[in-house]
Amino acid sequence: MEITCQKCQSRFKISDDKVPPGRKFSVKCPKCQGKIQIDGSAESSPSAQSANLDGVVHDVDSSAYDASEKPFDYIRAGMKAALLCEHDEEVKKKIRQVLKRMDYHVVEAATARLALKYMRFHVYHLVVLNETFEAASAESNYVLQYLSQLPMDVRRNIFVVLLGSSLKTMDNMTAFNKSVNLVLNTQEIVDMESLLQASLAEHEEFYQVFKELLKTTR
Repeated sequence: MEITCQKCQSRFKISDDKVPPGRKFSVKCPKCQGKIQIDGSAESSPSAQSANLDGVVHDVDSSAYDASEKPFDYIRAGMKAALLCEHDEEVKKKIRQVLKRMDYHVVEAATARLALKYMRFHVYHLVVLNETFEAASAESNYVLQYLSQLPMDVRRNIFVVLLGSSLKTMDNMTAFNKSVNLVLNTQEIVDMESLLQASLAEHEEFYQVFKELLKTTR
């Protein structure tokens, strides 16, 4: 991103991955030390979002292999793995308890980049993601963008729950628009277990029929 100092008119560039998507922020001019106000929303157009995501994914994929970044060493037969992307500690604690009761091995990502790195090693059965996880909105959420671009034969094996304080629980239209399986308001986490179990059962039943149809058409 190219920016101009309003005080001395000096122009310079900063890396796009250092620009908080959809947010206003300030940096210090390296020439006159004045404060430069920047509106990150200018970078939030669909084309800019795609370019930013491509840059993050390329950075993650091209990183040197580091075994310490693997969330766990192996998945035993029948083990269910869940990726949790949530910053609010209280909400995260409640979700963790629900998923453990449902026999998921829970991996928590501290950042979007870590979430993408974890997905390099494993295809998670379940991803629980806050729409504002390191993002101003769902539209600028790197993890959600990444999931929506996965090949369908991979994506259909991942059940995605989108959380948000402004979302309406079980809103199927929002779920369709965001390419997720279940939408849940963070104020209704108390009902998450029953809602998730019912939605997972429906999801598995649908794809069981779908997979059987695929076999008959081959």
